[in-house]
Amino acid sequence: MTTYRAVEVAPDGSLRLTERELVPPDPGQVRIRVEACGICHSDSIVVHPHDEGETGRVPGHEAVGRVDALGEGVTGWSVGDRVGVGFLGGHCGVCAACRLGDFVGCTDQPYTGVHVDGGYAEYMYARQTGLVAVPEEMSATRVAPLLCAGFTVYNALVDNVRQPGGLVAGDLVAVQGIGGLGHLALQYARALALRVVAIARGADKEELALGLGAHHYLDSKATDAAEQLTKLGGARMVLGTAAGGDVSPLLGGLARRGRLVLVGVSPEPVRVAPRQMIFDAVQVSGSLTGTSAENEQNLAFAQAHDVAPMVEQASLTDVQAAYDRMLRGEARFRMVIGI
Repeated sequence: MTTYRAVEVAPDGSLRLTERELVPPDPGQVRIRVEACGICHSDSIVVHPHDEGETGRVPGHEAVGRVDALGEGVTGWSVGDRVGVGFLGGHCGVCAACRLGDFVGCTDQPYTGVHVDGGYAEYMYARQTGLVAVPEEMSATRVAPLLCAGFTVYNALVDNVRQPGGLVAGDLVAVQGIGGLGHLALQYARALALRVVAIARGADKEELALGLGAHHYLDSKATDAAEQLTKLGGARMVLGTAAGGDVSPLLGGLARRGRLVLVGVSPEPVRVAPRQMIFDAVQVSGSLTGTSAENEQNLAFAQAHDVAPMVEQASLTDVQAAYDRMLRGEARFRMVIGI
């Protein structure tokens, strides 16, 4: 093969199928034959109208495949290895953040599918530091959404378990938004032995949420969710997963020293009263995936506890329709391109 198929962003913001030249990987990179790639809401960062003449980017940061070729200087990986690539495309190892061990904060780390071409393609290229070892036993369509959506909620939960005074078994944790992120968060939280509350607008997702591990379901259209959380003893953590809506009222449902942790990128600002922060010691923070090694821990945890995304499959030829379905919030719950 001398070329491969890829889906790139056209100047008008649409997604178009194109052909790219198959070239050797650069030093420090590998070339990956893609098996599957998830379609994530964060892909909208790059899928928008561009100036005429701008080279189209290939989106996609939930890619699974096999190493097809090694660039000069690559160590620890072999042709044929099964790997994944998430949103963070690999740290540089030499910037100030990396020297302090903060690989997530690397100032020379590309966002996959945003700064460099991603996985809406038959082949992609990635830094060796961005590679995630993928178990052979897990299907590509299962793994793809776990590399970003799953990893995002997993790390947010586990970070709050590991820290001093953090979550312990039986603590009340609320998941706001039962969609692409939230339906996975319920599974991870239940597997961590937490008492799980699902919060969504309307009653239509109650049966699903309880089936995925929630102990309680709150319809935020029919009840005051913060008030109900308080009646349940107060949430040690509220995980905000929805990409829209105001989560500020849920601060009232936190227990003392409780945390609101955001992983859904909503345009709505969070409003917290100084009194809440001072007298109730509540905290507001965000969480951005993590390192490749942590992502491997995420996959191992998901495999051990049967955490799996609900997916709808698409192909390279119908990516536009699949992307539009995701953007409208109609996917149940992750769109995955099989390649």
